[in-house]
Amino acid sequence: MSPTRDRLVARLVAGATMVVSAGAGWATYRLAVSNGPGQRLDHDAMDTVYAGPDARLAVLRVLSNVSIGAVVVVMLLCVGLALARGHSQWAIGAVVVIAGANVTTQLLKRVVLDRPDFNLGILNSLPSGHTTVVASATAAMVLTAPPALRAVMILGGSAATTLTAASAIVAGWHRPSRVVAALAVTLLWAAAASAMLSRRVVHTRGATSAAMIGAAGGVIVLVVLGVGPTTGGDGFGGAALVLSGVAAL
Repeated sequence: MSPTRDRLVARLVAGATMVVSAGAGWATYRLAVSNGPGQRLDHDAMDTVYAGPDARLAVLRVLSNVSIGAVVVVMLLCVGLALARGHSQWAIGAVVVIAGANVTTQLLKRVVLDRPDFNLGILNSLPSGHTTVVASATAAMVLTAPPALRAVMILGGSAATTLTAASAIVAGWHRPSRVVAALAVTLLWAAAASAMLSRRVVHTRGATSAAMIGAAGGVIVLVVLGVGPTTGGDGFGGAALVLSGVAAL
């Protein structure tokens, strides 16, 4: 494939990903926030997962380590790594992904979107800020890492994102829709950076396997900590669906 055609394919893929991400985020809001049955289903999905006192303390400890300060440090490390490798364009990409995703999340949550009153609270917190922080840091690390380390970054980032997103649900901080929206926002900005900066499609060997193993590992950590179905064995299906759904996304 010629360089010109390769660049075109890369940008088409990135552009399509942006459209799909934006559509997924909007659909999530429409289905799970702006109507009563959707709000109820979303709320019930959050309530399917239970954590005892020790497990809840553990997941709160996970969430307490997620902050804007931490993601700024990650961004600076990514920028430094990219510049050290002579890739100033990917340093820009890391800033675009992290700043774009987190600013967008805060604007959507605090300014743009509202939550109609269906007796389930009116304070909108979609998208999830915690999930956006970790997911955007993961995307930036994958963008700037040397090819030999990308699969490792994907594995670790997938585990961290899954653990953070699921912990927010388990702690009762976020309903699943907020996690979905945060991932959609992050993917949109990662695709935007790729559309602006990519010259070709880069395939990372083992990326899919690394993502799957990392996501499964995040769920396993929660189960080991004591997270389980709210209603015991009868609720196993619902809890499994929520946790596996977060991991898959």
